[in-house]
Amino acid sequence: MTTWTSDELDRIAGADELEMAPLRRDGTLREPVPIWVVRDGDDLYVRSFRGTDGGWWRIARATHGGHVRSGGVAKDVTFEEVPDHGTNDRVDTAYRSKYGRFGGAYVDPMVAARATTLRLLPR
Repeated sequence: MTTWTSDELDRIAGADELEMAPLRRDGTLREPVPIWVVRDGDDLYVRSFRGTDGGWWRIARATHGGHVRSGGVAKDVTFEEVPDHGTNDRVDTAYRSKYGRFGGAYVDPMVAARATTLRLLPR
């Protein structure tokens, strides 16, 4: 399995947004959308601001594949669902820490969207 390099992790985690383009069932990429990304150790995580109603999230969950760009890094990725409470607690903290400056109107929905947590695994 491919892993993120330290440079890729730093560059992506240091950027405010990540462009997410999930792979549709027909094999084409959906138009990229900007989303927030956080780092926990050597892993990167995303969530849907709209929860399970988020269009990009529904496609990513169904196909488990896509392409991301952030901080000058572009990678094909596999999306892995994260049901683990401990990991989700750390991801909550990472969202609050990284994006807290935007206020609760933006951060609270991200913390509440725990059911949509996806880990990004580079391919």
